[in-house]
Amino acid sequence: MVFYKKHKIIILIFIFLFFALVSITKLNLYKSTISTLTQKIECQDCNIIFVSFDTLRAANVGFMGYKRDTTPTLDKLAKQGFIFTNDISTASWTLPSTMSWFTGTYPSNHKVVNKYTVLKSGEEEITNLKKLSPNIKTLAEILKENGYRTGGFTGGAGVDREFGFNQGFEVYADDKVFAGLEESVPKALNWIKQHKNEKLFVFLHGYNIHGQYVPQGGFDHRFVDFTYKGKLTGSKEEQLELREQGVASGKIFLTQEDVRFLTALYDEKVQRADFEFSRFLNEYEKLGLMNKTVFIITSDHGEEFYEHGRIDHGMTLYDEVIHVPLLIKIPGITQKIKINFQVRNIDLMPTILDLIKVPVTKDIKEQMKGISLTSYMLGENDQSFDVFSESDYRYAVLLRSLRAADKWKTILNLETNSSELYNLNIDPYEKNDLSQSQSNKLYDINQKLREYIYVN
Repeated sequence: MVFYKKHKIIILIFIFLFFALVSITKLNLYKSTISTLTQKIECQDCNIIFVSFDTLRAANVGFMGYKRDTTPTLDKLAKQGFIFTNDISTASWTLPSTMSWFTGTYPSNHKVVNKYTVLKSGEEEITNLKKLSPNIKTLAEILKENGYRTGGFTGGAGVDREFGFNQGFEVYADDKVFAGLEESVPKALNWIKQHKNEKLFVFLHGYNIHGQYVPQGGFDHRFVDFTYKGKLTGSKEEQLELREQGVASGKIFLTQEDVRFLTALYDEKVQRADFEFSRFLNEYEKLGLMNKTVFIITSDHGEEFYEHGRIDHGMTLYDEVIHVPLLIKIPGITQKIKINFQVRNIDLMPTILDLIKVPVTKDIKEQMKGISLTSYMLGENDQSFDVFSESDYRYAVLLRSLRAADKWKTILNLETNSSELYNLNIDPYEKNDLSQSQSNKLYDINQKLREYIYVN
């Protein structure tokens, strides 16, 4: 028995040493990988291709771990890029979220929080960045001042020039409402070919995944893997009606089959959008510009599929609408590097300026609330951020949330002064509200949230 115990101890020691050696080896490999990146992470004077797949939620993307083959083009690109698995948007719908990209600051700072601004007289006028925040400079303006040609090619609607999105762009295409990449890609390529020997900043955007977009020729139901007997069709009229029901009543009624069907149609739209982007990428490669281009590929917000009783976006701040994919592709990086720390969409503007080595003035530093993500890409930062998000969607809601670095999350309704509390470590789908049972934790996290509200 003593002999057996001694051998058992020796075996356990060997097992411990083996796993310790594996861990050390992995750490050394990681450090070795990071050290080789130092010279490659910068891309001074490189082109910037900023691609917005409107309404693309993180959960339905291949390189983010999705089971369906929805994003083969993006997945291939991700094999040689930086994947941020916990990028959180500061808003849950297009207008405020996209403006946060281009200003590096929160919606409550840039003030483009709704399509219409209510004046003191009670009248409404179209919201515009220059009118509301005349001192804020956009990313396009800064790049233009630093010798970049700037072109925006979009699907209009929530990124229309009337809101100020064209600020700093020489060319800004937004002539069709809820247009897809099949509209914006040819325009972008045309313009790029004309200026291919100059420094370029291109904003490429499409609504292919949005509820108000239906594929040309209709759906082919490629992901509908069951006999659907419900009444839904996936039309934009139907989507609008369901959305408005949710806005009015707070909930709609769908069966599990309905949700499964709508998710399949969404995945089809994601795959079709990915294909449209492949057309852009193929033509761009032919121009020989890949080795001097930084790609930023992300989404402004996600989409609800009845996780909390509704569809669409804007009306809540649950993770299905604020957790978005983020892929950064830089010349010279030949492997996939995952970064799991929590970051924010307001970090993209400072990251871009840092990567291409554009000097940042004191005023711009003070304007930007985010930081450059290059510190994560180089392995120099091992801290997640708290992420503050907002939604004043159509003035129908007044919501604020804090997704803390420790994965606790609160959602505060400013109208009712009521809060929800979730522990995302054990409840990633936000089904178990702990606001009653964890009152101390709720108080602490709400104190932090209120600091963001009053400071920002």
